[in-house]
Amino acid sequence: MRHLHLEKQGLHGLAISESFSQDSKKSVLTGIVMSTDLVIDGFVLGHSTIGGDDATDSILSMYEKLDRPDVSFLLISGIVISLYNIVNVKRISEKIGLPVIGVTYKDSDGIEEAIKHHFPESYESKLAEYSGLGSREKITLHTSHDLYIRNEGCTVVEATQLLNRLTLHGSFPEPLRIAQMLANTLLKAKF
Repeated sequence: MRHLHLEKQGLHGLAISESFSQDSKKSVLTGIVMSTDLVIDGFVLGHSTIGGDDATDSILSMYEKLDRPDVSFLLISGIVISLYNIVNVKRISEKIGLPVIGVTYKDSDGIEEAIKHHFPESYESKLAEYSGLGSREKITLHTSHDLYIRNEGCTVVEATQLLNRLTLHGSFPEPLRIAQMLANTLLKAKF
């Protein structure tokens, strides 16, 4: 496992975000390679199935397609994406040997009842996967905004320091903000 060396300038990370419409079968996944100096240095695209179980594998595939040994960390906007397609942060971190931080922007009481409602015949496996994610940690950025994270391969303190470096204002770290803008644009373009 490579560790975050936050004392270094220009660490490169891969930030992944998604966009979908209610009538889509697939969600658009976009990845932005950006340094901690906020320089964009690459892109990668992917898809995940709406309501499916392939988000983790899709993100792993995006990382492999990128083929960038200089990437030192992964940021993922959301851990439950594409209408209950659950991202296994621990599995991704173990597979690629890098710190992975899943970021959400709002507090919630969980999604167990919503999963039961949307998957009445098969909710048990999704609930097991969701409960395996563990709890989120609330952090407060230097901008005074709160984020909720799940982190693997780094400490909460390291994740907070990294996210502070990447957040200019508000609550959205720049790499995730730009990845989200790109995903939204590609969705509108019917990518």
